[in-house]
Amino acid sequence: MNEREKRILILDDEEMIRDLLHETFQKKGFFVETAMNGKEALDKVEKNTYDLVVTDLRLPDISGMDVLTRVKKKHPEIGIIMITAYGSIKNAVKAMKQGAFDYIAKPFNLDEMEVVVEKYFKYKDLVDENRYLRSELDRKFHFKNIIGNSEPMQRIFESIKMVANTRATVLIQGESGTGKELVARAIHYNSDRKNGPFITTNCAALPEGLVESELFGHEKGAFTGAYKTSKGRFEMAHMGTLLLDEISEIGFGLQAKLLRVLQEREIERVGGGRQISVDVRIIATTNRNLHQEVEEKRFREDLYYRLNVVPIRIPTIAERRDDIPLLVRHFVNYFCNENGIPVKEVSEKTMHMLSHRDWPGNVREIENSVERAVVMTGPDVKTLEPKHFIISESPDFSSSRAVSSTKMTLREAEKDMILNMLKEHDNNRTKAAELLGISVRTLRNKLNEYRKEGVAI
Repeated sequence: MNEREKRILILDDEEMIRDLLHETFQKKGFFVETAMNGKEALDKVEKNTYDLVVTDLRLPDISGMDVLTRVKKKHPEIGIIMITAYGSIKNAVKAMKQGAFDYIAKPFNLDEMEVVVEKYFKYKDLVDENRYLRSELDRKFHFKNIIGNSEPMQRIFESIKMVANTRATVLIQGESGTGKELVARAIHYNSDRKNGPFITTNCAALPEGLVESELFGHEKGAFTGAYKTSKGRFEMAHMGTLLLDEISEIGFGLQAKLLRVLQEREIERVGGGRQISVDVRIIATTNRNLHQEVEEKRFREDLYYRLNVVPIRIPTIAERRDDIPLLVRHFVNYFCNENGIPVKEVSEKTMHMLSHRDWPGNVREIENSVERAVVMTGPDVKTLEPKHFIISESPDFSSSRAVSSTKMTLREAEKDMILNMLKEHDNNRTKAAELLGISVRTLRNKLNEYRKEGVAI
């Protein structure tokens, strides 16, 4: 946020008070201007920018109350502090109800005035910071910041736009690492609930005996260790959005209670007998086929249909390969900036290699691989080559066969990658060596080693 000079307008028909306050706050580092009547003050407000207006309640032309009303109508961001005679306290209280920040009764001392003004600017700084952070959240989670130009992602963007400002429950399905939570946040921060809370709950991580308490809250003494009343996630998310991550992990018994909450929009804390209304938008995610879970009797059919009002399926990387170059460049830029490293280039053969490998971990795996390459090459390497991505704990580059890193040595991973690259390019050694970032001679030596091990090449 940009720091700028704080500006105050003093409005009082008594010259002595105007001069005294002008001198006092100017010495404090404020930019201060004065006005002797309401009309002059309103003219200045229209022509200049002020953070705070300090005005007497009684003025020679219009009242301080009129000044308050007119300023707040056109410039609600400007703070107002009223100065009032002792007998007009009732009017000052009325002024606060209409938007004044505070009032000071005459006669006042300068210390008292300074405290009130300082309190206002502390309050304003908090409001400005909150507004800034909110705008940053809006920017960060705008659906346009989800990376992807492919047709499947364009359909996702359309779904977000269509569903965001509705109350409909959304079920987001997709493999791990595809970005389900990012889509959920985009729905929230592009909805009319964006100023409300966004509460996330990982259903798979909730302690089995405390799931109900975590979701619905509990009363004091409801169970051993319940020393005080506690709100659950539904109450925390009131007037906002509740994300139930990995909804398929909730036990069958709790599913019935969750269904009732979705139907009635009411919760009952553990150990309580009172129904509490909640206004919550539900978004659920899962990496399982929930319809199949229903058929296999592991998930309630009625709850499935209650959640599946608006289904959104996030495509895997295999279904949106055209987006891989965009994702790679995005993460390279991000992690270079994050680590204070000049932004690196990505060579054509590197991008080709990355675009043609399998990414069973989807976007998250690409992110991790790029971060590792950026960090491990440091600031001296200007261009990322295939060799910078060789050391990987993930599956091989082009085979759909998933190989656990705990069962494969680095040498075996290298061999698997080389053989698959050759296979992909019809045993064209020159092309394979180029894409691998090694010489043809090195490739030939490697192949000779593999032949001695009994590999038919």
